[in-house]
Amino acid sequence: QVQLVESGGGLVQPGGSLRLSCAASGFIFSVYTMSWYRQAPGKERELVATISTVGGITTYADSVKGRFTISRDNAKNTVYLQMNSLKPEDTAVYYCNVAVRRADYWGKGTLVTVSS
Repeated sequence: QVQLVESGGGLVQPGGSLRLSCAASGFIFSVYTMSWYRQAPGKERELVATISTVGGITTYADSVKGRFTISRDNAKNTVYLQMNSLKPEDTAVYYCNVAVRRADYWGKGTLVTVSS
């Protein structure tokens, strides 16, 4: 079955960096678009970034453009989110997502806290 396991979250000071990883299994990773979402306390889940298969075309939420970079390693079945210049408003649980045969799959999330 489809499994997504996020890692790499933690506590970081404003202006700092973190790299999140999402290890995928149970489907042919290289042929599916992968996404990162986040959900802050008391807010709805929002799309942060996506990366396509062919060509690795990426899209970003306006709030993270220029600071976050999504990438993938198809040999390792892993998608990454490099987060730089972190702000307190980036504090959230970050989730990996894939849609396989019209069904959405989510990991359990990894908590990122940006605070001094």
